[in-house]
Amino acid sequence: MSERFITEADVDAIALGAAVLGTGGGGDPHVGSLIAKRLIRLHGPVRLIEVDELDDGDFVVPIGGIGAPSVSVERIQAESELTAALRAIEGATRRVPTAVMPIEVGGGNSMIPIAAAALAGLPVVDGDAMGRAFPEAQMVTFHLAGYGPGATVLVDHHGNEVVSRPVDGAWSERLARAATVEMGGAATMIDYAYGGAVVRECAIPATLTAAKRIGAILLGRGAGGVELRDDEKIDALCAELGGVRLFDGKVADLQRQVEGGFTRGAAELEGVGADRGAGFRLDFQNEMLLARRDGELAAVTPDLISVLDLATGQPITTEALRYGARVAVVAMPCHEKWRTPVGLENAGPAHFGYDVEWQPVERLTRRRNERKEAA
Repeated sequence: MSERFITEADVDAIALGAAVLGTGGGGDPHVGSLIAKRLIRLHGPVRLIEVDELDDGDFVVPIGGIGAPSVSVERIQAESELTAALRAIEGATRRVPTAVMPIEVGGGNSMIPIAAAALAGLPVVDGDAMGRAFPEAQMVTFHLAGYGPGATVLVDHHGNEVVSRPVDGAWSERLARAATVEMGGAATMIDYAYGGAVVRECAIPATLTAAKRIGAILLGRGAGGVELRDDEKIDALCAELGGVRLFDGKVADLQRQVEGGFTRGAAELEGVGADRGAGFRLDFQNEMLLARRDGELAAVTPDLISVLDLATGQPITTEALRYGARVAVVAMPCHEKWRTPVGLENAGPAHFGYDVEWQPVERLTRRRNERKEAA
């Protein structure tokens, strides 16, 4: 198998695609891409390895950010935090990392492992533990498979290092979130560091490659190298991901606050174009989690809900959403691991306190289209 590398020229496409898969969360992709490009420029391209290439003796370290995305935009992650986190996990486990990986393929958290890999001279795994972004630490495929978080590391820009050994994923989230709040609302985190065999079992493969393919569409490069106009990008994206365009509208009201280490809130949209006269509501906790059209369920976690600029197709994160913005809301099916009973228990609507029953986005779309045809 020929070696593959992530170069500085690849970063923007990966960041854009990861912002779509991040469903509004995962940290700011632009800030993350600047860090990754700088470190690749200084240290050289990062080798990209497939999940199935991992050996049992490998030690794979997921590294990313935790906290409220609104804070991470204002308090930019320092390179020293990446070095400190890698040093701390090596000290806590007495194992030397042989690769890094994204814990989630969302926004800035797809960029942090690439930056860390460049800095440390390690390869990055083409896969992650969510297939999207989720707001809580236990919402990973390792947890679904019954694996604990293991030694968990948090570092901040003050130089603080917190190493814990939570008894399970739920405690990992509670302890890490409390520490993150005290660290100012954002920190660098390593958890679920495992050997190659466990990562091969649990990781969702090829998600960085998928992000790059999505980003290429948003940069105007369609299948076969066909150039896409801005007004073609959103529909091309939906076709690529098996997604659906739920709503075109204008942000008419936006409530957003940092609370408990998360960016929480809701956005109310007024329809434009073919959706004129209709209303749409988005609820979020770092990520977009619930979408309702005129009060009726349109999509819900763990399926993916993303907001794109209506004119350009560029993804908009929850902290970048603004009053008056004209947007398109799209939804995509999540990975099948999240549609299992244990997946829905950990990341379905009930977990977030929403009084709705999860239904696949494709079923909701089919029913809505059937009603439209019958009307």
